[in-house]
Amino acid sequence: MKKIIRPAKAAAPVGPYNHAVRAGSLLFCSGQIPLDPANGQIVAGDIKAQTERVLENIRLILEDQGLGFGHVVKSTVFMVNLAEFAGMNEVYARHFGGDFPARSTIQVAALPRGAAVEIEVVASYD
Repeated sequence: MKKIIRPAKAAAPVGPYNHAVRAGSLLFCSGQIPLDPANGQIVAGDIKAQTERVLENIRLILEDQGLGFGHVVKSTVFMVNLAEFAGMNEVYARHFGGDFPARSTIQVAALPRGAAVEIEVVASYD
């Protein structure tokens, strides 16, 4: 049995998907792009500003479920330009605070709405 997760504080999805789905003791969060929940637009700024917004969007989903970044067991980072890896990594490390999950980072040709970064996570309720 799966449970659909749609936090009221999160930006609306930009397609036919949900913010997250709970299956058993795992929470599968859809990829988050740097959408401002207040207006549904991509935040202005460099890779650090966009990564900050992406991780804040993930935090909103996790907190809606009583979880935090320490519950994340796997993340996947999609970037348009891996030359910006250091900036993304700096912000990412600050949010996880040393309790890092397993991670993959992939360069892609493009992301929705012209975003520079998208991150998806899997978290455990255990």
